Amino acid sequence: MKCALITGGSRGIGRAVCVRLAEQGYHILINYKGNTAAAEETLEAVRQQGTDGTLLKFDVGNETEVNEVLGAWIDANKDKQIEVLVNNAGIREDMLLFQMSTEKWKSVLDASLDGFFYVTKLVLTGMLMKRYGRIVNMVSLSGLKGTPGQVNYSAAKAGLIGATKALAQEVAKRNVTVNAVAPGFIRTDMTEGLPEKELSAMVPMQRFGTAEEVAEAVAFLSSKGASYITGEVLNINGGLYS
Repeated sequence: MKCALITGGSRGIGRAVCVRLAEQGYHILINYKGNTAAAEETLEAVRQQGTDGTLLKFDVGNETEVNEVLGAWIDANKDKQIEVLVNNAGIREDMLLFQMSTEKWKSVLDASLDGFFYVTKLVLTGMLMKRYGRIVNMVSLSGLKGTPGQVNYSAAKAGLIGATKALAQEVAKRNVTVNAVAPGFIRTDMTEGLPEKELSAMVPMQRFGTAEEVAEAVAFLSSKGASYITGEVLNINGGLYS
């Protein structure tokens, strides 16, 4: 059985990616941290595409939880291959740097950078052995240009861009690709508090994007058709920045 693991898959972009990859026939491994009701809604949406999924509850930034839950699933499912990994989990704790607590700095980096390391390291071994894999990391416009009030988030996503480019070179010979998708303003739970009308005026397309539009790009980079694309960052921002 061919599987796709999406971290932070219960809502927003993560949910859209789960549904889109389910359309491609993958068994979807839906990681979530705490919102079981939302994760179950995503699982039902996956099943409506004619495939099935599994809920995996763990905090990607907690190495013990990752090993206990994801590691145990991998050990117990030797007949299943995780072909696609989408490192989507992440959090925002926006605040000006001079006011930022150590906790707010570390929690954001833990979710994006430590989460990438813990999860990818577990999944990568199987991909290398099978000589096939697709890894897509969810970064951000903030990681490319920096965003005031998001020094922690910008640092986390910029670090993940660097990790994407380095890992891509390490594993290319094994037919494993590693790419990143950098959304701009996308209408999700994470952007609910933002002044959409004001910010849309900055975007050449004059609107926020949708989670489904991001999921289409992830689906392409996860496909066999993207076999000669690796180490790239694909901007999805309506022309705001490239």
